[in-house]
Amino acid sequence: MTTVETVRFHLEPGVDAEEFVRLDAKVEQDYMAKRPGFVSREVTRNDDGEYLVIVHWATPGDADATMQGFFGAPETQDFLAAIDKSTVVSGRYARVQH
Repeated sequence: MTTVETVRFHLEPGVDAEEFVRLDAKVEQDYMAKRPGFVSREVTRNDDGEYLVIVHWATPGDADATMQGFFGAPETQDFLAAIDKSTVVSGRYARVQH
């Protein structure tokens, strides 16, 4: 069963949205997409500047393993520096099969 993770956040003051798009693409290419069980990822933004990242994983274990290393990985540091950590809200869901 596919596991879906969501993360909502705002950027740090002064971080340019176009620069963040570049940082986001880099973290996906250099870190997320190389992790076992990675299925897909999309990033959206609302009119208030809140971002929503949706990541699909093959299993909850794949998601756990990736997130355990995420905050310490060299590939993620520029991405993390751009995010206002006080605004981060995350969730995990199991895909409902029809």
